[in-house]
Amino acid sequence: MKSPLWSNVFKNWNSQESEKVTALKQVPVFDGLSNKELDEIEKLTHERTYQSGEHVFKNMAPSEGMFIIISGAVEIYLDNAGTKNVLAELSDHDFFGEIALLDEEPRSAGAIATKPSTLLGFFRPDLLSLMERNPALSSKILTNLGAVLAERLRKTNELLSPNSDN
Repeated sequence: MKSPLWSNVFKNWNSQESEKVTALKQVPVFDGLSNKELDEIEKLTHERTYQSGEHVFKNMAPSEGMFIIISGAVEIYLDNAGTKNVLAELSDHDFFGEIALLDEEPRSAGAIATKPSTLLGFFRPDLLSLMERNPALSSKILTNLGAVLAERLRKTNELLSPNSDN
């Protein structure tokens, strides 16, 4: 007779969390997800590498999804008649492009690697597929995504407010 105790004792022996799951845990869009749920999301992600000066995407390019920086640095910018306006400088475990998970509108800014970078992509078609297979998990992600977008909108409003000290 097989002892159930022995089959479970060594189940996760010497297992370590993957670099992708570690990165996912740093992103508020995936807050509150269990390790099992994070493992499921990890399977849907796409790892991509970029050299310094290489575009992740350009302004007005078709949207595909969000990116998480595993390592490296990315600049988010607008190009106005040849003048580059840097909106954000991002590095390890920062994320960007999350609006693309909700709509298919063209990118509102460009993103360029400022040093060799490894990014993790989480794309809209994968989220839509997840919504069909696991509505509860996708609901958690969408709720978190809504909170992230609301926070960013609030901060933008504060920056644009005439009463702001910024």
